[in-house]
Amino acid sequence: MLVNPFTFGRSHRRAVLICALAVISAATAKANQTPFEEVKAKAEAGDVESEFQLGRCYANGEGVAKNQVEAVKWFRKAAEQNHTVAQFDLGLCYHNGDGVAKNQVEAAKWFRKAAERGLAKAQGALGWYYFNGKGVPRDFAESVKWSRKAAEQGNSLGQDTLGMCFFNGEGVPRDFAEAVKWFRKAAEQNLADAQFNLGSCYRQGEGAAKDLVEAVKWFRKAAEQNLTEAQYNLGLCYAKGEGVAKNEVEAYTWWLVAAGQGNEVAKQNITIIEDKMTREQIAEGQKLARNFKPRKVLAAGGDRSSTGIVQSRPGASGSGFFITEDGYLITNEHVAGDGAQVRLLTGAGIISAKVVKVDAANDLALLKAEGRFAALPVVTSRPVKLGDTVATVGFPNISLQGFAPKFARGEIGSLSGPRDDGRYFQISVPVQPGNSGGALVDERGNVVGVVSAKLSAKAALSLSGALPENVNYAVKSSFLLGFLESVPEVAAKLKEPNAKDMKFSDVVEQAKEAAVLVLVY
Repeated sequence: MLVNPFTFGRSHRRAVLICALAVISAATAKANQTPFEEVKAKAEAGDVESEFQLGRCYANGEGVAKNQVEAVKWFRKAAEQNHTVAQFDLGLCYHNGDGVAKNQVEAAKWFRKAAERGLAKAQGALGWYYFNGKGVPRDFAESVKWSRKAAEQGNSLGQDTLGMCFFNGEGVPRDFAEAVKWFRKAAEQNLADAQFNLGSCYRQGEGAAKDLVEAVKWFRKAAEQNLTEAQYNLGLCYAKGEGVAKNEVEAYTWWLVAAGQGNEVAKQNITIIEDKMTREQIAEGQKLARNFKPRKVLAAGGDRSSTGIVQSRPGASGSGFFITEDGYLITNEHVAGDGAQVRLLTGAGIISAKVVKVDAANDLALLKAEGRFAALPVVTSRPVKLGDTVATVGFPNISLQGFAPKFARGEIGSLSGPRDDGRYFQISVPVQPGNSGGALVDERGNVVGVVSAKLSAKAALSLSGALPENVNYAVKSSFLLGFLESVPEVAAKLKEPNAKDMKFSDVVEQAKEAAVLVLVY
């Protein structure tokens, strides 16, 4: 996962410290002026450096009350006269919405100006923007270009983004060892997201020998900085005794901390582990969680601008299912197609995934995660008949219903979708928000569709005067197979169809094993 990377920094200490009384000699200050007033007077007289310094004073509340609107005003004056750091700080204001409306296009514009003048943190920001398609079209080649420039100057955000490009094979050939190299450089500068990424590589044995002790070490560093995904994984390591002695109190504590920071994913395991704990253990875990204080750290050189603000809550969630044992999975394009980053909740913890290809017309997305997984066979939907029994396992309404996979069963209600759209089945399977992207399986456990939508109650009421009852839709698997034919390396790995009848309970179990919660940030 990449973080929201930008906070006001202390890398240019001269600009901040000049606003403080302690660093200004009384002999150099005018008799009736404070150091702030001197800076302001010079700025108002048109001195570019003082304009920038005054912006920093307003931004940080040094010598004057904080005022982000005034900070933007003075950053802009300096930026328009090609003050490099002022250009970055103005971009930062647009990125965060500090003193000005959030505007990623404007942020990218000012980051680019500073990046072209060689400022490492602006290069890192621009590389991150290209990686995520923020304010600019997503372009991995440009992301690699700018992230490498930043990384080679020691910028931790650039290092982490470059590591992600190597890990995913985006803009550069996939190279796990090179990814680990850059993750480590950023992790050693205390970038929490890089610490999480490095821990994940050790846990999965990607780019480095599998080492659960090292995984725990880096998860802990990120967890102590309040990265909730790391807190969840660290709790899982304690619960399973992986890389650390099994300790239910520690597992419970870290899951409580993650849940308390707004991470809904951890809540499901809290209630499960409580059943295995004594009252005394629960009380101890609750006490430890209450006393937890995030560790505030500076990147190397005291630069806070690269450490960032973690986006701990996913912006959207849905369901997905694995179609190959080496980690290719399917979900809807409307779930993951525009995701800046995708993570999966699996039995092995929270892991990263990348979007490989999308088919917006048929609402399909192909993703890839690293590891070994149970997969479902996909068959053509042509033999499916009206009234056939079908089922799905997914993750509806996780904030209300929890994170355990949910089973739903029904029939094929129509061989066409809304307005007789032949790409869809109408199904009576009960689905809710969050079921999108789940596998629709037949009685042999073969995928015959991808759960995609439900009939809009508002539209139905407006047109017919009545609310729809259990009218839902799934993209037919024939369209999924056509989509996968465009990715031969995936199509060649698809499982052989289940040709024999089996117990329906076994069908459900296989669907559950292949199902995964998709979290989009």
